[in-house]
Amino acid sequence: MTTQEETGGLGAGATLPPLPEDWERCLAVAAHPDDIEYGTASAVARWTAQGKQVSYLLATRGEAGIDGLHPDRAAPLREAEERAGAREVGVDTVEFLDHRDGVVEYGPALRRDIVRAIRRHRPEILVTGAYTVRMVAGVVNQADHRAVGLAALDAARDAGNRWIFPELADEGLEPWGGIRCVCFAGAERPTHGVDVTGEPLERGIASLAAHAEYTKGLGAGSFEPRAFLTWAARRGGPALGVREAVLFDVHMLAFEGPPPWEQ
Repeated sequence: MTTQEETGGLGAGATLPPLPEDWERCLAVAAHPDDIEYGTASAVARWTAQGKQVSYLLATRGEAGIDGLHPDRAAPLREAEERAGAREVGVDTVEFLDHRDGVVEYGPALRRDIVRAIRRHRPEILVTGAYTVRMVAGVVNQADHRAVGLAALDAARDAGNRWIFPELADEGLEPWGGIRCVCFAGAERPTHGVDVTGEPLERGIASLAAHAEYTKGLGAGSFEPRAFLTWAARRGGPALGVREAVLFDVHMLAFEGPPPWEQ
């Protein structure tokens, strides 16, 4: 099979470019434990194997995610599963913001919390979930996902402006304007892809499998991690000209290279 390396970065028949990987630090922002594991974790496994630093930031502890389990019991269980899943793909830093699961509100409070994390971790790229009403394959997106995705996009810019949330300077957090792009997983119209063929996908499957109590709580008819993630990755692979890929809609925060009017 032709690889990206053999074709100068684009596989045979590819329609999307690979997501650039000339960076060192990434912050993945999600609404709930398990959101990152539905595909993005496979890309994370590839990046950590390259020596990149990836940190996770969760808006909630997923306490409303298991119908048969009271939120007071579900929250610590899902937090533990998220930390275990993160370890499967080489991520040690997992932080929670404690917004209320199911009713996360887009607004200054959420943006400020994400900005605080950005200024501490100083990522070069931000990875989050789609904020659109519809996701890949036309599936309707969940309310918390939409709020967190849009807040992450806005926080990526807010983080570099010292006059937005100036109170963060009192915490010793100086502005960080080093985010190059925000990458949205699960988007209806992706623009880039990450080759996760082989080991990255295997580690991504192990990451989602770590959420065993959550997936069991979904009841009869819930999917099996290996079958679902393999199907999703092979559905995305042809767009990148590889066997298995995770696709993203990449929003640039600045021009890459000279602006068009100077070229």
